[in-house]
Amino acid sequence: MTAFRRSLKLAFVAPLALALVACGGEADGDTLEGDVIAPIEAPAGTNWGETVTISESDGYVLGNPDAPLKLVEYASHTCGGCASFSAQAKPGIKEYVATGVVSFEQRNLVRDPIDLTIATLVRCGPKENMQTLSDMAWEDYAAPIVAAQNNPQAMDAANRLPVEEKFLAFADITGLDDFFAARGISADQQRACLTDAEKIQTIADNSTAQGAELEINQTPTFILNDRKLDALGWEDLEATLQRAGARQE
Repeated sequence: MTAFRRSLKLAFVAPLALALVACGGEADGDTLEGDVIAPIEAPAGTNWGETVTISESDGYVLGNPDAPLKLVEYASHTCGGCASFSAQAKPGIKEYVATGVVSFEQRNLVRDPIDLTIATLVRCGPKENMQTLSDMAWEDYAAPIVAAQNNPQAMDAANRLPVEEKFLAFADITGLDDFFAARGISADQQRACLTDAEKIQTIADNSTAQGAELEINQTPTFILNDRKLDALGWEDLEATLQRAGARQE
């Protein structure tokens, strides 16, 4: 058994009820202060709201990759707080991203097999769709959790499968296969992604390494220009962005 398979066994054998804990938390209380930053034009023929790049941390960055204010969210797809943030904050974030002053990067803090399954599936299509698919999954984030809780024996059996079969089984049990098929990720695409052990391992390893390095164990956790924030909701986060210079005068 590979180290990756052993880690999955250890991480995901716990009851799925644990998927609902560790939402929200504390962070550094420091705030950033700065002068107003003028809007930055996107290259000709493009706009920042449709610009997506993949960072060195394997996060998906929406907006100007060289934005002076770089906002990062560590999120879990099975976190109610992350789902609420997605619903409440994304329209506002996109307005700031459109100015070129703020970029928004989504990174994974993986906590359970459903989370890792979704984190894999949202990467199946073009990189421009990753955050959009994530937001769609958060709209009904509890549905796959409930399905898993209603089928504990099937989930346990799936967890014992080889990694090349494990996540296909998780997607089938929880209905995630149908959910993503209805949103443009075909069965063939899903199979290719969910049987890609190296890709899945990378997502899991990045989550573990970054969580340890940055001392992040709660979702959502926000970082602005390498500084962990104490903001948990959009109102506080927007105020922080404005203090840092993302405002008009």
